[in-house]
Amino acid sequence: MNPILEIKDLYVSIDGKQILKGINVEIGPGEVHALMGRNGSGKSTLAYALMGHPKYVVDEGRIFFRGENLLELSPDQRARKGLFLAFQYPMAVPGVSVANFLRTAVNAVNGDGGEKKSIPVSRFRKELKENMNLLKIEPSFAKRYLNDGFSGGEKKRMEVLQLAMVKPALAILDEADSGLDIDALKIVSESINRVMDGEMGTLIITHYQRILNYINPNFVHVMADGRIVASGGPELARKLETQGYEWLEGEGVSADAG
Repeated sequence: MNPILEIKDLYVSIDGKQILKGINVEIGPGEVHALMGRNGSGKSTLAYALMGHPKYVVDEGRIFFRGENLLELSPDQRARKGLFLAFQYPMAVPGVSVANFLRTAVNAVNGDGGEKKSIPVSRFRKELKENMNLLKIEPSFAKRYLNDGFSGGEKKRMEVLQLAMVKPALAILDEADSGLDIDALKIVSESINRVMDGEMGTLIITHYQRILNYINPNFVHVMADGRIVASGGPELARKLETQGYEWLEGEGVSADAG
């Protein structure tokens, strides 16, 4: 089975400073990969580089998404091709309701070559209701302004609802557990599990093992100083939880830590 995402020897800089230093990762359909590491190790840089943020400059390397050269695509084209990023700190947009935002997002993703294929209102409402029921979200949520006054857990559930509506081929979840208490973390994690369909690839970026108690990864990668210094299975995340990152940092090479 061909991978959804192939990252080959990727080097990325920000403002002339090199952050990523030779990243190699493959994610296949239905696979869940966890990317762990300390603050400043380069995890979010990888996420933004994949989405095409103009501040993040690819110096070397190749990225293929569903067999296509991702580096030749603009950010909006990447989203239309099926790449999705859930932000660590989603922005509030007062005056724009959740329902209107989601319909705009779905229509934008369905666009092909600039020609919008708008989803019929009746179909959109049906799918929104089904997904909100699936994620156990109250109907009144759809009428609220986007992230305006939302708690941390509500913002993350909004990201998962958007994920459910746009149905990407690959979801990148940047610090999905950030700022969540234990109860909110469990709710958000259960919501993520519900939208996984066995075909979507998932990259979970996190500092801690705790979210992986609820979302089981197939592979765990550890990043330090812009490099992946270890890769393994779920047991690697559990080892990090008990021993921390110091035993891996400074190695500078990929290792099978399983």
